[in-house]
Amino acid sequence: MSKAVKGERKNKKKQSSMQSRLAIVLAIFGGMLLIIICGLIKVQVIDAQKLQEAALSQWTRTSQLEAARGDIVDRNGVVLAKSGTAYKVLLWPKNIDKSERERVATELSGLLDMSFTKVYEKVCDTSKQEIVLKRQVSREIVDRIYELKLGNGVATAVDTVRYYPYGTLFPQILGFTTVDSTGQAGLELSLDKYLSGEDGRMVTEIDRDGNSLPFGVQEYIEPVDGCKVVTTFDSTLQAMLVRVLTTAREVNNAANAQGIIMDCTTGEILAMSTVYEGGVFDLNNIDRSNITELTRLSRNRTVADSYEPGSTFKIVTLAAALDSGAIDASFTAFCPGYRVISGQRIKCWRTSGHGSQNLTESTEHSCNCAFMDMALKMGIDEFYDYIYKFGFGEPTNSGLLGESNGIIINKKYVRDLNIVRIGFGQSVAITPIQLVTAVSAAVNGGNLYQPYVVDRIISADGSVVIDNEPTVVNRVISEETSATVRQILESVVANGSGKNAQVPGYKVGGKTGTAQKYGEDGKISSSLIASFIGFAPADDPRFVALIVVDEPKVGVIYGSTVAAPFVGEALGEALRMYGYLPETMQETVTVPDLTGLTVEEAVKKLEEIGLGAVCQDEDAVTCQIPMPGAVVNKGTEVLLYTESTGELPVEDDTDVVSMPDLKGMTRLQVYDTLKQLGLTMEVEGGYSGGRLIYQSVAAGSEVKTGSVIKVKFGYEDGSD
Repeated sequence: MSKAVKGERKNKKKQSSMQSRLAIVLAIFGGMLLIIICGLIKVQVIDAQKLQEAALSQWTRTSQLEAARGDIVDRNGVVLAKSGTAYKVLLWPKNIDKSERERVATELSGLLDMSFTKVYEKVCDTSKQEIVLKRQVSREIVDRIYELKLGNGVATAVDTVRYYPYGTLFPQILGFTTVDSTGQAGLELSLDKYLSGEDGRMVTEIDRDGNSLPFGVQEYIEPVDGCKVVTTFDSTLQAMLVRVLTTAREVNNAANAQGIIMDCTTGEILAMSTVYEGGVFDLNNIDRSNITELTRLSRNRTVADSYEPGSTFKIVTLAAALDSGAIDASFTAFCPGYRVISGQRIKCWRTSGHGSQNLTESTEHSCNCAFMDMALKMGIDEFYDYIYKFGFGEPTNSGLLGESNGIIINKKYVRDLNIVRIGFGQSVAITPIQLVTAVSAAVNGGNLYQPYVVDRIISADGSVVIDNEPTVVNRVISEETSATVRQILESVVANGSGKNAQVPGYKVGGKTGTAQKYGEDGKISSSLIASFIGFAPADDPRFVALIVVDEPKVGVIYGSTVAAPFVGEALGEALRMYGYLPETMQETVTVPDLTGLTVEEAVKKLEEIGLGAVCQDEDAVTCQIPMPGAVVNKGTEVLLYTESTGELPVEDDTDVVSMPDLKGMTRLQVYDTLKQLGLTMEVEGGYSGGRLIYQSVAAGSEVKTGSVIKVKFGYEDGSD
């Protein structure tokens, strides 16, 4: 091989080696460039927002600007809830010198009544630009902070605090907010998204030490204030109702007294309250340390609690029986003091009987036997159709939180024993708002209105966000039936059990109710619940008022004596407030002051001026209803209380039986045993073989006739 060829090969080999090295170098530089590009993409694209926020947190300080929470007002524009001015204490930890941290924490913890350790931790937390140390502090505290000269790391800003001008009138309705002005109960909670508004913010440029730059840029985003809520309530009418309920609770020594006043022509709730034993619940002075007590006092029982209504439910039975055609104006009933239904003796509240009565007299006397007859004439299917049409068994959708469905026995389990008891207001549980809504339909011409408490919601710029109008859910009864019901119920007040609800100069209709309560164990307790529901003017109703007195601990516990006088007072006030002039010229008298007299002396003094008396013993009179100075129609009965007044039997007497031991019985044996006692069997699990292994009510317990007893069958080895 020639030298030339060898040299050429050597050059080629050398050139190839250089190319390889160059390729390696280019690959390395390419990889490095790729890494740099990927890093740039990560920084400028993937992590751009995060890094920008981190940079901004070092260059700027963001302060939140609180939006003013919207006002809640009554139908006349009277403010019920508003946001007032307060202050909040802020910390800017990066501006606080290390040598000053302990002094700052010591001064602020003492001034703000906070833990030193908690404050010191926040003072030292330089990871945050701004910390809200405490909200809703007074101007006096702010002035004292500035006097202490704690440096640039401690600042204050305007804050808001919720204030209720009528804090004791609407506690269960309005509810309350947290310290951060977030709705926590009542309308404050249910309408929070409208009331809260949108917070703004202010962003300020700062230097590395956290101080504002002298010529730095500020970004200001203005807060959007919350909406104003216009309710259907009348604060004047509410104040009157609270006063009446307070008196009713106190004189009857009751656990609580509940009341509702509704415009029956629209469904608007004008006033609603629950007054408890143990004092006034003030929204401006809430004790948050006892959650159980706070929950009890803020519970709106008029929508949340179901109770057995007793004879007030007879209005529903009367309206349904007339409208269905089961009875007419010629209806009569003979009351010997009881009815025998399916082999069971069910007593009228007047065990000696009412004798022969027409329809109006039966209602005036609140005769259980007559209403048992009405229920049987309608039958289960017909009666239940009306019960559902009147709105029972489901919430009224009033817009108030915590509404209960009530308790209606499933129709497939109902027998004659159940339906007759429902006819006079037992074996059914309803809420006060359900009853007011149903009775409104019975007397307003037959239309069931959806009750509501919010009239309008208006945004901060004045535009209307929500504008509620009266809503007819359905027509329950005819106008003719409604007119007949009004006429009969007016007679109940004029001549019957409701005469203590009379209002001088006005026609009033209504119905009494008294029933026993059930304990937490489901057994009948010794406690009673008395109520009266009335409406006025009787011939063209505008107002329907219900007052329920829970667990009165005095004698003569009837709805006609415990509740009716207070409904009469409430209706009279409402009529006068809304400009209704007296329409009748009945002879009236002024009730004298009878306190200190013996009952015998008081009765004689009342008889001299044409008034009656309801009393139990002969001791000295300690209290009276109506109160001294009240103007009442002649013939009105005055309820006299004494120190030794005790409890008397309930108006709507109740049959109870002792629960037998059913263990080991077959399905047929259990059914026959319960039927003989007037009880209804409900099989759990759907299996009926074997023998009874479980009963919902323990043997030996007292149980109300008509109750449903849940049972379960099986075999000794546990199989079904």
